[in-house]
Amino acid sequence: MLKGIHPVLNPDLLRAIARMGHGDEILIADANFPSSTMGPEVIRADGVSATEMAEAILTHLPLDTFVPDSAWRMEVVGDPKAEPEVCVEFQNIVSKRAGDFKIVPVERFAFYERSRKVAYIVATTEFRLYGNLILKKGVVHPHEVFRG
Repeated sequence: MLKGIHPVLNPDLLRAIARMGHGDEILIADANFPSSTMGPEVIRADGVSATEMAEAILTHLPLDTFVPDSAWRMEVVGDPKAEPEVCVEFQNIVSKRAGDFKIVPVERFAFYERSRKVAYIVATTEFRLYGNLILKKGVVHPHEVFRG
């Protein structure tokens, strides 16, 4: 255990987000997402919901401000205008932790394609449908770095 580190972040996940560079993406996946067949390294987060994981990651990971969009969720199949409760929670967490970013809905198969290109997939045990979120890492500014 370390001081100042969100307790949901296990050593493998801390290593992953520390290794990510500007523009790299990470997927927080729900229990139904086909994480193991997408291609990127999968980091297990059993017993953790996707919203808890989003809160933990965004405590330490800045979102990219150099592009129009830095957060994406899967669109509801058959009802693209629908916004499941879990996605409303994602938006609240992004707004609280990262600022003025709108989570963009992406059609299911386009979301799968984007998922194949992320740096890491965090497989949670989120059982609510559509509990999937992709985040694009931004830059850490010099004033945000620990100076001892």
